[in-house]
Amino acid sequence: MRAAYVLNGPNLGRLGRRQPEVYGHTTHADLAAHLVEYGRGVGLEVEVRQTDYEGRYIEWLHEAADAGVSCVLNAGAWTHYSYAVADAAALVTYVEVHISNVHAREDFRHHSVLSAKAAGIIVGCGLRGYDLALTHLAAGVDSGA
Repeated sequence: MRAAYVLNGPNLGRLGRRQPEVYGHTTHADLAAHLVEYGRGVGLEVEVRQTDYEGRYIEWLHEAADAGVSCVLNAGAWTHYSYAVADAAALVTYVEVHISNVHAREDFRHHSVLSAKAAGIIVGCGLRGYDLALTHLAAGVDSGA
C-alpha cells in the first residue's frame, strides 16, 4: 500500500471548537481517524499530522519528498503568504485542500502561493474535501512539477 501524508497547518488542531459555523463540529482527532480508514479503502496508508509551527511543516514536506510520499495539504494561513512552505511543497506531489470556500471569505484568503504546483485544488467541500483529495492521490496523479 502506498503512503500518503495529510499535513494540516495552523489552527486546524482546533477543528470542532474553532468557528464551527465555518469548519463544523468534527474534531481533528475524529478527522484523522476517518482519513486513515478512508485511505485504506482507496489503497493508501495515510498518516495525518497537524502543527502550528511552520518549520515543522516544512520538515514534514522534506521528509515526504525524501520518501517519495504524496500529500494532502491544508496549510491554513500559510497558504496565502508562506513562500517557504510553497518551496518545500514544490518538492512533492500534493493536493491543496481548503475546508471553507476561501473565495467567499476575506480578500487575503483569495490567493494561494501553493496552487501553482498543486496536482489538484479542492475548495469549499467541507471535510469531504480531504476524501476527494485522497481519492485523487490514489488514482496516481502527478503534478507535472
